[in-house]
Amino acid sequence: QVQLVESGGGLVQPGGSLRLSCAASGIIFNIYPMNWYRQAPGKQRELVATITRGGTTSYADSVKGRFTVSRDNAKNTVYLQMNSLKPEDTAVYYCNVVKGGANYWGQGTQVTVSS
Repeated sequence: QVQLVESGGGLVQPGGSLRLSCAASGIIFNIYPMNWYRQAPGKQRELVATITRGGTTSYADSVKGRFTVSRDNAKNTVYLQMNSLKPEDTAVYYCNVVKGGANYWGQGTQVTVSS
């Protein structure tokens, strides 16, 4: 079965950085696009970043220039490097993959940006 396990969240001051990781199993990792979503309290889950199997990336306007998504196919892991963090980046961050038309999610990792 597909499993996604996120790590790397935490509390950081505004302007700080964090790197999230998502380890995948149960899929042939290198053929699937991978996504990062986030959900803030009282808000809908939103797509933050995507990386295709070829390494092409795309980002939400709100994080462009600050976040970088990457993948290591040898480790079945996708990363989200987050720099210049703002309080509005506070959310639970989820890793996602779509396989066979079904969405698979990790358990999420909390990112809190506060002074």
